[in-house]
Amino acid sequence: MSTFDPQEMILRFRERADAVKRRGLPPIEGPERQRFLEAARLDFQDFAMLGDAEATLDDGILRLEIDLRPRPNSD
Repeated sequence: MSTFDPQEMILRFRERADAVKRRGLPPIEGPERQRFLEAARLDFQDFAMLGDAEATLDDGILRLEIDLRPRPNSD
């Protein structure tokens, strides 16, 4: 049995966020289209946040730290 690597998990979430961003829009219209777009937005948000997490595994406890503070402008 292989050991769990939290960094590999983080990479998978980054890949999922990228896949959602590249995903095409199926041929749907009306309210169904809006539901699809909203689901895609939430999928990207969730996967991107987890992909930005700092993961640690200590004594069998997985901790994900995500800094949600606004980043300063780099102007």
